[in-house]
Amino acid sequence: MNQMLNHMLKAYPSEFMPAEESKACGDCSNGERLGFQFSYAYQPIVDLETRQVFAHEALVRGANGEPAQSVLSRVSETNRYRFDQACRTKAIKTAAALNMQTRLSINFMPNAIYRPELCIRATLQAARTHNFPISRIIFETIEGERIDDGKWLAEVFREYRRIGFLTAIDDFGAGFAGLNLLADFQPDIIKLDMDLVRQVDQRPARQAIVRGVARICEELGIDVIAEGVETLDECLCLQAMGIRLIQGYLFGKPMFESCWQAEDVVWPNGLATVPQTDRAQLFSVLKQA
Repeated sequence: MNQMLNHMLKAYPSEFMPAEESKACGDCSNGERLGFQFSYAYQPIVDLETRQVFAHEALVRGANGEPAQSVLSRVSETNRYRFDQACRTKAIKTAAALNMQTRLSINFMPNAIYRPELCIRATLQAARTHNFPISRIIFETIEGERIDDGKWLAEVFREYRRIGFLTAIDDFGAGFAGLNLLADFQPDIIKLDMDLVRQVDQRPARQAIVRGVARICEELGIDVIAEGVETLDECLCLQAMGIRLIQGYLFGKPMFESCWQAEDVVWPNGLATVPQTDRAQLFSVLKQA
């Protein structure tokens, strides 16, 4: 793996960049200049069919576990480049120290990227230094980050995929990144916005939307993660519609500087392994309950 990463790093030699580009990327990777410390909590994303942890999402926290807002409130236009790059390095370093064996999902700020083929150097360096396979790193658009230019995000995603990372659109259905982006680029994963997931078992309109998105993604070869799942009924409804990747308090809360094992996950008693052919029948029963 290190040989492959060395080759990728050589593909982006900063000494051949124009001076302003070299300086910009140097600033991105210079995390100690932020002036504040932060760390990560990790929340599991589970696979209902295999009963395994599919991935962990890295969620920023204060150095002592303080809420995310205590960190994000200190991010400004002047330091967002450095913060975005420092986040990637810290998430990879911490995950490697925890011996995380699952995929690692890292939020990134597409509007903070100077040039994707250049600004990825610090991430590749971190993966090489900490021996974390890039094939297990997922980049997902950060929650609440407004996508001003969908074509620019598609370009960023294409470069990340070319290098070997997995890509994900977060908060799908919230309006910032939707069908137009999906038409330009098909990521590996989309994450359904939690407002669509909330009480989906009781809301026919939300069921219709989620079912439609799931079918589109199936045709395009995209995995779907439902986030914010808190009840067994929500989970059963989503499972009946073919969604097997779930994130939410029902299965596990974020753990500060720690990761989950499959045996740590709370698998609800009412949750059974449901074959694909039985899902429609399960959903019919659920709607009648």
